[in-house]
Amino acid sequence: MTHFSRLYAIVIDAPRPDHEATVAFWSGAAGAQLEIVPQHPAFHGAKLPHHDMLLLAQRLGDGPSRVHLDFHTDDLDAEVARLEALGATRVERAEHWQVMRDPAGLVFCVVLDRPGTLSEDNAVRWN
Repeated sequence: MTHFSRLYAIVIDAPRPDHEATVAFWSGAAGAQLEIVPQHPAFHGAKLPHHDMLLLAQRLGDGPSRVHLDFHTDDLDAEVARLEALGATRVERAEHWQVMRDPAGLVFCVVLDRPGTLSEDNAVRWN
C-alpha cells in the first residue's frame, strides 16, 4: 500500500526541572523562539528558520535527557512496518504514534499526521 512519510521534528526530551532552561537554551541556539504548543502543553516548539522541520522541547515526567527524531506519516501501520523491515523495533504504542528504536538502540517516534498534510511536495511516497 502506498503511503507518505517525512522526517519532521527534532525533539529534545528534558526532565521537568530542566525544561525551562532547555527551552531558553535551544531557542537561543537555533534562533527560533520555542513557544508552548497549545494542543500539547508539555511541548514548546518552533519551525526552524530556513528548514521544513520543527524543533521541539518535550517536558518529561521522568526519564533521561536525550534527543530523538519524529517521522510523520499518513499511514502509521505501513510506516512502522517499513521501518521494521529496515531493522527498527517497536517499543511502545501511544494514541497516534509509535515509539521505536533504531538498530543502535536510539529511540525515535513515528507520528500519524493529519489527513491531507503529506503530499508529493513535502514527503516521500513509499510503495
